[in-house]
Amino acid sequence: MNKPLRRIAIFCGILMLALMVRTNYLQYVRADELNTRDENRRIRIERYAHERGNIIVDGKAVTGSVETNGSDFTYKRVWKDGPLWAPVTGYSSQAFDSSQLENLEDGILTGNDDQLFFNRTLGMFTGDKKQGGNVVTTLDGAAQKAAFKGLGDKKGAVVALDPQTGAILALASTPSYDPSVFAGNSNKDSEAREKLLKDKDKPMLNRALRETYPPGSTFKVVTAAAALENGLYDDIDAKTNSPLPWTLPQTQIPLQNEGNIPCKDASLREALRVSCNSVFGKMSDDLGNKKMIEQTDKFGFNKEVFTPVRADASIYPEDNKPQNAMAGIGQASNRTTPLQMAMVASAIANDGKLMQPYMVAKRQAPNLDDIYTAEPEELSRALSGENAQKVQQMMETVVEKGTGTRAQIPGVTVGGKTGTAQHGLNNSEKPYAWFISYAKTDNGSPVAVAVVVEDGNANRDDISGGGLAAPIARDVMKAVVDGKQ
Repeated sequence: MNKPLRRIAIFCGILMLALMVRTNYLQYVRADELNTRDENRRIRIERYAHERGNIIVDGKAVTGSVETNGSDFTYKRVWKDGPLWAPVTGYSSQAFDSSQLENLEDGILTGNDDQLFFNRTLGMFTGDKKQGGNVVTTLDGAAQKAAFKGLGDKKGAVVALDPQTGAILALASTPSYDPSVFAGNSNKDSEAREKLLKDKDKPMLNRALRETYPPGSTFKVVTAAAALENGLYDDIDAKTNSPLPWTLPQTQIPLQNEGNIPCKDASLREALRVSCNSVFGKMSDDLGNKKMIEQTDKFGFNKEVFTPVRADASIYPEDNKPQNAMAGIGQASNRTTPLQMAMVASAIANDGKLMQPYMVAKRQAPNLDDIYTAEPEELSRALSGENAQKVQQMMETVVEKGTGTRAQIPGVTVGGKTGTAQHGLNNSEKPYAWFISYAKTDNGSPVAVAVVVEDGNANRDDISGGGLAAPIARDVMKAVVDGKQ
């Protein structure tokens, strides 16, 4: 072969080698990346080429699939009472992908998960149409309905947990939305989604998991736990070293209490019953910022929580002395999700043991065989059993004859704590109404609840945790307790 031909042959060989390398790189190295790109329409078409499996509550599907006409997507997702379940399921849209359980459990719901390989292989031989599996939730339908009914047309959120297992029993966020209105890929679906995104009330925001609020006086149970755990106090009925007025450290500003309440040297039980800012602010200052952070970490603060849907981290910050004192009563830079405060109430109700919150009880194959069953998992030991029972006594006094009497349930022991959290610069906005609680039966506590209400329509003087939030918590707890009987 002469020299020019040899050069051409070598050049062509290099081109062929480059083509082979490029092809293998795209097919194997970048395959997953290319498959998941938003521009890859074929993935979405395949996702809706057959009926999705369902998300199950109380043994019944709260989702479904319907055939579409005039589209390359064969099926479209629908919901039964979409606004009620959207905070749990999220959405699944032909045009706008998916969120929450619809996204995280997509492999099971489409039938593409590796756990369903045997079912897919068997279907190739039997000729059965491909089907998705089901996701069985921990949700309690009666508790969820009670939460939504209680919130009504107000902005807010409710989270209910089973303290003994961590199972999420209710997860409500209002205002809510119907995922069905933009489940397709038409102009009408796009317009419906755009309207939701522009709504000033943010109906697509999951306030239970993704909104953080100042917890107000509900946080005083955490400060009380820190005081007991660190030996600052051990007798909940003994006098505390709490002068009145008490001045915020490094300032000349007295920390005010609401109304003419007996806070001077008040015991822990009495200070929680009437919600003394001065007692708990001084308590947080006496403990110091480091010990307060250590205690909040044990309750789950300062890190994200996965249920498996991600919840934003609740923050108890590193701060100076006056700010730490204010954070100890749930103000300043102290920010928390409703889920986090339900975790606080849950750990106290469960004698100090905090369980990992979860909302997927089972995953099922299309033939309804269980391929996954959740096992309760301990997240941390938030406080000792002895100290947890002391805080329980304090919280039960709050409901028996304190600020939380509207949470009482006849024949049931209830513990709780109210909170009215300041909002806006110099408390210029209407406050948030909080209530955290648990109900107790002969077999321990089956439910712990956190409620937050943003009621912009109420008169400022009418906004309180005991008035707005406690009745909602009561109805959610009652729904769970009644269902256990």
